[in-house]
Amino acid sequence: MKLPQEACALSDADPLPPEDRAPPEPGRIEQLYRAHRPRLLRFLARRTSNDNAQDLVQQAFVRLAALDSSRAAAIESPVAYLHQAARNLVNDQAKQARRHSLDQHVSIDDAPPPAPDQVAALEARDTLRRLEAAILRLKPRTREIFLAHRIDGFSYAEIANRTGLSVKAVEKHMSRAILYLNRNVAR
Repeated sequence: MKLPQEACALSDADPLPPEDRAPPEPGRIEQLYRAHRPRLLRFLARRTSNDNAQDLVQQAFVRLAALDSSRAAAIESPVAYLHQAARNLVNDQAKQARRHSLDQHVSIDDAPPPAPDQVAALEARDTLRRLEAAILRLKPRTREIFLAHRIDGFSYAEIANRTGLSVKAVEKHMSRAILYLNRNVAR
């Protein structure tokens, strides 16, 4: 059933619903931005870094601009709204930083380089000296096979071809070398 057109028309005395209120003029937000940005920036710079403060100022004005027309019209003091929005943004960032432990994060550029461990360096140097001395005490053929495998990276078969020994003999020389070095270096 259709209603007559006259019954649906609004009269001048009819109140408008809240969603039909006029949105704030775009020029008004621009005026607020120009007038109150420096003060809001100083306010935020005392609470966070300067770069972050500039981002937060932008976010506060975006929050104001994103309000629907009914909520924007209900704001009595846009400056107070901006300051409260800025405080809330700083608090939100602090909560997020705590959640992600960013407040405990140290940049790799800011971290001091680790000091060399003098005791570990001395122990490593001593172990290397003992290893060299033990390798020199190996029989010449065993030393040659051990160095060819561990230092030069030859396989047992390649060493066997080079020395004229069997692979089994190369394995025995390696076993002897490893056993001897483990006993003499581990002390």
